Amino acid sequence: MPNTQQLKDLTIQVRRDILRMVHKVNSGHPGGSLGCAEFFVALYNEIMDRNEGFNMDGIEEDLFFLSNGHISPVYYSVLARSGYFPVKELNTFRLINSRLQGHPTTHEGLPGIRIASGSLGQGMSVAIGAAQAKKLNNDSHLIYSLHGDGELQEGQNWEAIMYASAKKVDNLIATVDLNGKQIDGATDDVLAMGNIKAKFEAFDWTVVEIKEGNDIDAILKGMAEAKSKTGQGKPVCVLLETMMGNGVDFMMHTHAWHGKAPNDEQLASALSQNPETLGDY
Repeated sequence: MPNTQQLKDLTIQVRRDILRMVHKVNSGHPGGSLGCAEFFVALYNEIMDRNEGFNMDGIEEDLFFLSNGHISPVYYSVLARSGYFPVKELNTFRLINSRLQGHPTTHEGLPGIRIASGSLGQGMSVAIGAAQAKKLNNDSHLIYSLHGDGELQEGQNWEAIMYASAKKVDNLIATVDLNGKQIDGATDDVLAMGNIKAKFEAFDWTVVEIKEGNDIDAILKGMAEAKSKTGQGKPVCVLLETMMGNGVDFMMHTHAWHGKAPNDEQLASALSQNPETLGDY
C-alpha cells in the first residue's frame, strides 16, 4: 500500500522547489506546475513501473511524455527527487547553458527527458508513436502523457486522437489537466471547447474522470481505474480536474500566475504556506 503521507510531504517540497526556481530567475510557469504537483508525485512514485537509471530506449518500463512543456518546474523537481539527477541542479533552472531550460529539451541529455516539448500540441502524437513502438517490440508496459486543457485548442491533437482510436492504441493513458485556465484567461473565454469528455468519447476513447485532481488518494484511485481499462482496444483519457496555483492562496482561482514569478515578499508568503518537509536544494 502506498504511504500517502510521504507522497503529500513530497508534494509540499515539490511546491517549494517550483516557487524557488521561478523566483530565482524571475521567469517560468508556476501556476500549472503547482496545479499538477500531486499528479507528478503520484505518477513517478506509485503509478509508473520505472527501471533503475535512465535509458532513452525505455524498454521494459512505463514511459511518460509531458506535452505542455511550459510546466517544466514541476517536471524537473519530481525527476530530481525521483533520482534522475541531483536535486541541487534545480538551482540552475533557466540559466544559460543549463540542462534545465524553460521548456524541456533533449540536446543536453537530461535524464528523464525523452522529447523537447516547447511547441504545444505535439505530445499526443509522440505518445501514440511510443505506444505503438511498445506493441511492435512486444513490450507490455504503458505510455503515460500529460496535456493542458488549453493545449487541446491545437488542431494536431484531434488528428492524433482520431488516429489512436482507429489504430486501437490501447496501451496509452493520456491525462488532460482540466484547470480551466490558460495564459490569456479562462479557456471558455479564449476558445470554448465544450464537453471534453463527450469529445473524447465521440472519438472512441475510454474516459476516466478524477474530480479531485489535487488529492493524492483520488489520483491513485483514478489512475488505477485508468490502468484497468487499458488493453481493451481503446486508448484511455483521464480528465484531471486541478486548481491552477494549488497550495498558494494568492495564486489560486486566477490565470494571472500562468507565467509569472513571485517577488521576494510573495515568495516568502508562498513558502510559509508550504513548510519544508524534505530539505531545499
